[in-house]
Amino acid sequence: MRHRVHGRKLGRTPPHRRALLRNLCTSLLEHERITTTVQKAKEVRPLAEKMITLGKRETLHARRQAARFLLKAAVVQKLFDSIAARYADRAGGYTRILKLGPRAGDGAELAVIELISEESEKKSKSAGAKGQDKSGREQPKAEST
Repeated sequence: MRHRVHGRKLGRTPPHRRALLRNLCTSLLEHERITTTVQKAKEVRPLAEKMITLGKRETLHARRQAARFLLKAAVVQKLFDSIAARYADRAGGYTRILKLGPRAGDGAELAVIELISEESEKKSKSAGAKGQDKSGREQPKAEST
């Protein structure tokens, strides 16, 4: 039974796993889009969202908490200056995971995890308003007699 069991081991020891997730989170906030396995993307998502929420607080304590977790000072600066301002009016859900399919070498399922941008959000809203499905194709209209 896996009642109340949190997280995945990812085949690593606890310190190695923590270092991996810190590296992934730092890279995601630095580049705003990374390609990794689906399992790693699902593990790093809550950490990245917590960092963005810290950035929105804009206090010295929040900045120090982010600096303790993230590995680059420049990424902390970017988080508090530009990323947090971008999501100031959003209550959560700052990231998106898009599955890519299996990796050629070992068959691991790959995914892109990215920060949601305003342009892509507007695109998806306009596509939904025009009667299109998630893939952007128009849905056939039901015939009425």
